[in-house]
Formats: sequence, structure tokens, C-alpha cells
Amino acid sequence: MEKVNKNPLGRYALKNWWRYLIAAVTMGTSIALDIWFPIITMSIVDDVIIKGNMEMLPKNLVCILIVGLGRAFTQYVKEFTCDVTGSRVASDVRKNLFQHIQTLSKTYFDKNNTGELMARVKDDVDRIWDIFGFVGMLAVEAFSYTIGIIICMVNLNWKLSILPIAVLPVMGFLAIRLERTLDKVYDNISEQNAALNTVVQENLSGMRAVKSFAREDFEMEKFRKNNEKYYDLNVEQAYIMAKFGPNMSFLTKLMQLFTLLIGGYLVIEGEVTLGILTAFIQYANNIVWPMENLGWLANAVAAAFASNKKINHILAEKPEITNREDAVSLEHPTGDLMFNHVSFDLHESRILEDISFHLESGHTLGIIGMTGAGKSTIVNLINRFYDVNSGSICLDGKDIRELTLESVRDCTSVVTQDVFLFSDTIRENIKLGRRRTMSDKTVKNALSTAHASEFVDKLGAGYDTVIGERGVGLSGGQKQRLSIARALAKNAKILILDDSTSALDMETEYEIQQELAAKKDVSKIIIAHRISSVRNADEIIVLDHGRITERGRHEELMEKKGMYYATYEAQYGDYRKAVI
Repeated sequence: MEKVNKNPLGRYALKNWWRYLIAAVTMGTSIALDIWFPIITMSIVDDVIIKGNMEMLPKNLVCILIVGLGRAFTQYVKEFTCDVTGSRVASDVRKNLFQHIQTLSKTYFDKNNTGELMARVKDDVDRIWDIFGFVGMLAVEAFSYTIGIIICMVNLNWKLSILPIAVLPVMGFLAIRLERTLDKVYDNISEQNAALNTVVQENLSGMRAVKSFAREDFEMEKFRKNNEKYYDLNVEQAYIMAKFGPNMSFLTKLMQLFTLLIGGYLVIEGEVTLGILTAFIQYANNIVWPMENLGWLANAVAAAFASNKKINHILAEKPEITNREDAVSLEHPTGDLMFNHVSFDLHESRILEDISFHLESGHTLGIIGMTGAGKSTIVNLINRFYDVNSGSICLDGKDIRELTLESVRDCTSVVTQDVFLFSDTIRENIKLGRRRTMSDKTVKNALSTAHASEFVDKLGAGYDTVIGERGVGLSGGQKQRLSIARALAKNAKILILDDSTSALDMETEYEIQQELAAKKDVSKIIIAHRISSVRNADEIIVLDHGRITERGRHEELMEKKGMYYATYEAQYGDYRKAVI
């Protein structure tokens, strides 16, 4: 995949050059027809009405018809072409941005919230869409139209042209001043929009927690504050635009008034004809709309460039975890995994210290420890979401940093306690790891092994039942069983269960363990708080504050009467005493 670290807007325009060429030709034709219309009016006044040359009337009427039909056709082609092209550009920009986000390492997502990224992918790309579509088209048309009218006005009478031309720099000054002011305001609006998205996204994702802790009032107050700040920023933007509008309108009306007075005087003096004055007034009226839209266009352009800066900020991010130039694929992996004196720091804090173990192919490793001991970090390192600070991790005897990311992650299937299911059918959720090649038989077997068939078969549409976002509508145990089925269906050589049976009852957990134990060709890492989940492992390691404090089989660890024994007693001591 090509790595992109910038968002060159010119490249998108060049990619669609022939579409923009069509739009430019039709726009130029439309402008020419519009500028021609006052000349026709001038001829009707001077030649037909004043001179009485009735032979010119039919020709002028035909010309008016040509202008009407021509403008209707060229405006349609221009607007359709620009809108389609703008949509294509926005689609490419959004795809480029999303594709780049997919390449970023987990550390980037540790530091950036989802709401901000959603705002960049949606809202900021829409601002760029504006200048490559309707807004950009209108800006070019306004500029070209203004230049064309100025040329025609000077040709008609240079004296009458002085006033409109003199007003243009004033309009330009106001537009530039407005753009500089709005640039900062819009930047703040964009940031607050991202913050507002984050509040909504977190609230909706954590709705169960919100209701469980009766935090509705607190969340509504938090939303209200962010919403009011967003409102205040938009009011500030509206206030700036409101100040600009009347000033612009006053100048344009004043310009039209003096043009009419000066032109009338020149007609009386015989320097210009009544037809020329009529055409000139039309030009003076027509030049108003580009001037009056300067503020809005400047605002849209400023917003687009501000959004482009934010997008470029993301595109400038480089993934910390990448393939080496000489990286190789792991052919026919066996699932042999080794940690060699691994130490790891995250955010300037030591997480793991001198971790070593060897998981032979087909064997099972159990990992237990208190919360924060570093158990899940081991999973992240195996998948190379992070790189170790010292030591090495080897798959089939090869350092994973020398292997391609695809082959490393293809070698493992991970089931986490925090189950994520997509808003899709059960079948598609199970096929996630091998959606193009996985057969329905594999899906069925995986669901059966994970003891999920018993509730999936009872659903109305079976495997084609659409589950809600993150598995809404399913119990915690059902979601965990689907997650286990998804991992099994991937058929990877290393299966990692990270506290993935916490929501299951003891009987179901035992049955699934028996099913997994029968898979002799799969290496298994079981991370758990329950002793029952790891007691049958070939080796168990006990983590405490990022260090291995004990290791061995269940019986060996029980004899040591250390942390493992204490955990066992805490979980089963009362039951064991009751039995005795």
C-alpha cells in the first residue's frame, strides 16, 4: 500500500482534468452569453426604439432566445459536471485519509479520540468537497464574470467604469479581512465539532454504563456545555458575517446609484447613448452578485483550507510499527512462540520486565495475575501492535520484527474480554478473519465448538440474523461465545483467549475448554483471573507488576504456596473446606 503523508489538492484536480475542462468550457460559454445579453438590449434601445430600425428586432429576439437556451444548457452541464467531480474528489480524499488511518499504529489511537477522527473523515472532507464542487465552481465563475464585465464596461465607456472598478479593491479588502477573521473562528468550530462528536459517541457507546450509574443528568449537562460552546462559536461566525453583509450591500447600492447619476448626465451631454447607459446599468447590477458573495466564498475557501490543514496533520503521522524492507512472510507456521527477556515501556512507564517463556507448537500456556500486571500487553506484543524495548519475540524461531505484519497477525486469533461485534449478520461476523475463503461449514463447526449454535439456531434468521452495534441484544456470554467462534473459524496456529470466558458459566466454560484441548495442532495462550481456566495448561506463569513471579504446572505452583496458591485459596478455599 502506498504511504501518503500529505493531501495535495492539485493532484485531485489534475486527476479529473477532463471533467474540469468540460465545466470550464460550459462555464465560459455561459458567462459569454450572459455578458452578451446587455449588448442585445443596447441594440434594441438604440437601433429599434430610438432609430426605428424594426429589421433589427427579429434578429435581437432570436439572439435573446439563443442566450436563454444556451445558458440553460451550459449551466446544467457546468453544475452537473462540477457536482459529480466534487463528489469524486471528496470520495478520493476520504478514501485516502481512511486508508492512511488504517496504517497507523495502536499508539496513535491511544492518544487520539474517535470523535476527532470521525470529524476529520466526515466534516473536514466535506469542506474540501465544497471547493472542488459547487463553491469552487461559483468562485471561479464569479472571478471570470467580474473580469468579463469590467472589460465590457471599459469598452462601452471608460468614464463610467471608474466607479465600479474603484469599488472592487474595497470589496477585496473587506473579503480578505473577513477571511482572516473567519479562519480562526472556523478552526475553533471544527475543533469543538470534534469534541461534540466525542461526547455523543462515548455516551451512545457507553449507554449501559450511563443508565447503570444513573448518569443521565451528568451526561446531559456535559453535552449541554459542549453544545452551547459549539452554538456560541457559530453565533460568533454569524455575527462576523452579519457585520460584513450590510457593509457590502451598502457599497454596491451606492455604486449603482452614482453610476446611474453619472450615466444620466453623460446621456444628457450626448457623450453616451441611452442604449449604452441601459447596458451599463445591467452590467453594474450584474457585477453586484460576485461582490456580495465574496464573504461567503471567502468563508468557504478559508474553511476548506483549515480542514485541509487538519487532514494533512493526520496524513503526516507515520505508523510506528511497519514492515522492514527485508521483511519476509512466515510460510507454513507451526505456532511455536518464544519470548526472550522481553521488556516493554509505554508512555514512559515500564509495563513488562524481563519476560521469557517458550510456547511449543500445540501446547497451552496459562497466564494469570492481578489487574494491571501486564497480561493483555503480552497479547499486544505478540500481534506486534507495539515493539519491545529490549529482548525479542520469535515465531517459529524468527524474530517477528523480521516478518511481515500480515504474516504475524495472520498466525494468531485473539478473543478479548471486551468483545467487539459489527452491525452485520452472525455469519459475516464469524467470517471476519477469512471472509472471502471461509465456507459455511467452517462457520457452523466454529459455532458448534464455541457452544454458540444452541442460541444461534433459535434466532429467527439463524446465521443470517443481523445483530446490533457491538452485539446489542445479546447477553455477555452469547457475545463471548460468538467471539470465540470467530477466532476458531480463522483457524490460526496460535489461539489467544484473553479473559474471554469471564461471562460464561462454569459448565459452559469447562465444555469449551474440553473442545479447545482436543485441538492438538493449535498453540493456546489462556489469560484469565479464574484458576479453572488455566489449571490444565502445560505451563502457567504468574505475573505481578510486569514480572514473572512464579511458573510451572498447576500442581507445582500449588506446592510452592505462593501467589498462585493464594489466588486459588481466595477462589476455592471456602468451597474446599465445605467439602472436607
